[in-house]
Amino acid sequence: MKTLLKTALVAAGLAMAAQAAAQVTFYERESFEGRSFTTSKRVANFERFGFNDRASSVVVAGNQYEVCDDIRFGGRCMILRPGRYASLAAMGMNDRVSSVRVIDRNARIDEARYAPAPVSAQVTFYEKDNFSGRSFTADRQVDNFERFGFNDRASSVEVAGNQWEVCDDIRFGGRCMVLRPGRYASLAAMGLNDRVSSVRIMDHNMRIDDSRYAPVPVSSQVIFYENDNFSGRNFTADRQVENFQRFGFNDRASSAVVLGERWEACEDIRFGGRCVVLRPGRYPSLARMGLNDRVSSVRSIAANARFDDNRYAPAPAAVYDNRRRDNERVYEANVTSVRAVVGTPEQRCWVEKEQVAPARSNISIPGAVVGAVIGGILGHQVGGGRGQDIATVGGAVAGGAVGSQVGRVTGGAPQTRDVQRCENLPTQTKADYWDVTYNFRGQEHRIQMTTEPGATVRVNDKGEPRA
Repeated sequence: MKTLLKTALVAAGLAMAAQAAAQVTFYERESFEGRSFTTSKRVANFERFGFNDRASSVVVAGNQYEVCDDIRFGGRCMILRPGRYASLAAMGMNDRVSSVRVIDRNARIDEARYAPAPVSAQVTFYEKDNFSGRSFTADRQVDNFERFGFNDRASSVEVAGNQWEVCDDIRFGGRCMVLRPGRYASLAAMGLNDRVSSVRIMDHNMRIDDSRYAPVPVSSQVIFYENDNFSGRNFTADRQVENFQRFGFNDRASSAVVLGERWEACEDIRFGGRCVVLRPGRYPSLARMGLNDRVSSVRSIAANARFDDNRYAPAPAAVYDNRRRDNERVYEANVTSVRAVVGTPEQRCWVEKEQVAPARSNISIPGAVVGAVIGGILGHQVGGGRGQDIATVGGAVAGGAVGSQVGRVTGGAPQTRDVQRCENLPTQTKADYWDVTYNFRGQEHRIQMTTEPGATVRVNDKGEPRA
């Protein structure tokens, strides 16, 4: 009898321990940041705890939990396995969780009810910007990338499941930065392009000085435009949209810009009909993929999801993301020069008798155009040279008229011989873009913009342009 009682007490103790270990922690922002709320029991209404429709990431421990977007476990519900979910956007639950409850381990659950599996802690480096080229994935510390043929080769990186420290010397020496979970389309912003030599995982509970963190990876979103080339009315989504009709944009999209993650666009509501996966970048026309004026629903794609090549849209032009990062301080930098760039010129020649006129001046714009609003950024480069062919959405994408004057014929003695003269004429009267130079903290920067700048442009503490 004593033996049976002892066995029962041990079993009860183990059950209580297992139950205590089961808990779920919700965070107000992605990547487990901001205010948090932890529970080990069912919560029928998050409003009672001041956390209704606030959760953006979650850590599940010890058991499965069901989260629902209505109180008392109503509305749309999903099952979360134990693990770390850096973003609830991928499952359409960002800022929508209203109730949660633990699920019995033995309960039979249809696979369709599960959220995408949480990814383990890993980091994937890519040889080129925007997650292209050869790649190298690590799920543990690597003290020398040379052993894997990837030393000083990484230009972009995806971080999943935890924070990682990357260093520009082997064995975690030299300059190091901590990367939060997310997608970093370019390591150039943090001065580590083609310089990473070692990497290691960071304990989630470790206290890290803010100065050691890389710039926060920005959230994923897609912007649809009513006309080709990013003009007309626009509609932005940062979470799944099952029916564009609710937003007055059904079958209206003709171009798109994708930021952060991949998105799936479908021609029927609730992700039905023909669907196409859009990579980060800008799509000046959806006609190439047969979706012009046909998009009815859209949703983000998990970073670890795999697709056949035929599911993807044609490769987009690269995108430069000038959105302001969380808590990022911005400054005004003085514009020092502005040059309008028009379409490919054509040549016109003629013969003049009696005199030779001096050449006409090039099209130009005053260095500071006061009152203009900063628009899209086509590229950013430190120092001289042309900007990269990349763009973002920070304002109207259509260029304004070129406010310039062509130089007049000036003095000089007339000639009495026949002279053939030629000049290049622009094929259009509107600028393709504006080549802008600005100075920040003694360093010259050049950007290409889709609209005329004002007297200043907004930048972060590294001089990178921000909307």
